[in-house]
Amino acid sequence: MLGEIRPIFGDWFKIYFIENDGMAYGMKLFGGGKVGKLILTLFRIIVSAVGFWYLLKSIKNNAHWGLLISLSLVLAGALGNIIDSVFYGVIYAAENQYLGGWFEGQVVDMFYAPLWEGHLPEWLPIWGGQFFVFFSPIWNFADACITVGVAIMIAGQNRSEEHTSELQSQFRISYAVFCLK
Repeated sequence: MLGEIRPIFGDWFKIYFIENDGMAYGMKLFGGGKVGKLILTLFRIIVSAVGFWYLLKSIKNNAHWGLLISLSLVLAGALGNIIDSVFYGVIYAAENQYLGGWFEGQVVDMFYAPLWEGHLPEWLPIWGGQFFVFFSPIWNFADACITVGVAIMIAGQNRSEEHTSELQSQFRISYAVFCLK
């Protein structure tokens, strides 16, 4: 059920069912609402179509396998989040009392791995004594694919001079997709 938490590896890794109606970290486009959600979903679809076209072009041009894998991961993650955005509100309306319709769905996030939780030392300026969670984002498998794909692009960016410009332009596209998660 929505908001339910199930520990998998003690306090270190949990399944935590939340719905994200915005972009990465819950940011909302145009203040959220139906119009913002529709614009965000349509933008995701357009960026994914461009990314798919670029993947096909890269395959035809015999691009480096690292680029092809990273593009595939980013596209797979983007498509997973698009599927949630487009269909979630209709398919799971009864289970979670969700009132949204087509293109108004949430993206389901579920993996939570806080590496450290506790109070910061009192001697720290500004944040001293406050409760802090190191690595508090809750994410899904699609987010992990996007993150790993972008990381491969960054790591392989300087591998060869001929692929550098391709990687840089694809990194900009992938970063836009990641930010719009």
